[in-house]
Amino acid sequence: MIRLFLLVCCFLGASAFTTSSPQTATPPTLQLALLKYSGGGDWYNDVNSLKNLAQFCNLNLKTNFNLEYATVEPGSADIFNYPIVYATGHGNMLFSDLEARNLRAYLEGGGFLILNDDYGLDPFVRPSMKKVFPELEFVELPFSHPIYHQKYEFKNGLPKIHEHDGKPAQGFGLIWQGRLVCFYDFETDLGDGWDDIHNDPITIRTKALQMGANIVQFVFGGQ
Repeated sequence: MIRLFLLVCCFLGASAFTTSSPQTATPPTLQLALLKYSGGGDWYNDVNSLKNLAQFCNLNLKTNFNLEYATVEPGSADIFNYPIVYATGHGNMLFSDLEARNLRAYLEGGGFLILNDDYGLDPFVRPSMKKVFPELEFVELPFSHPIYHQKYEFKNGLPKIHEHDGKPAQGFGLIWQGRLVCFYDFETDLGDGWDDIHNDPITIRTKALQMGANIVQFVFGGQ
């Protein structure tokens, strides 16, 4: 299954960036996925975030995302169909042993996980991901990390979208065998910036979407 996933990712990566004009648009070749996890946390939060991110990437990176996202569970074989999975929420997040093993296989096989702290997720997401990678710790990525220097320049790291506790925005990662497999935005809430229900100023929303596009570009070869 992992080998199959890698082959799919190679194909998707090659076709992710297209020069087709709107008049000659090809059917979508990529789709983002939202992680439906257990524990009672609101995994379903920010319903328009992935749609808006996909649209922004299609317009500015010339990707070919389906604007409708998929919903996938961490223990499902379907997760291997999606190169990028997004998880968000405010509360509890739990993985069973099977889900942790499957999520690890997905990430080891070439998948990428974006974790978005929508305020209150931090105490739960860290032990959950520790179950997935017991040997790894979240490390704060330096401002020089390539993820901040793709199409858009963020010389000071993550943009601050929402105040939360008023602390600086931080970007953490899990690095497995030298590869960043998970990016965790903390004290900023990129997902709310991608969404369109909070009436954020356009400058703030644009920064959030640009950072999201950087993550996408990084996943598809911008490392």
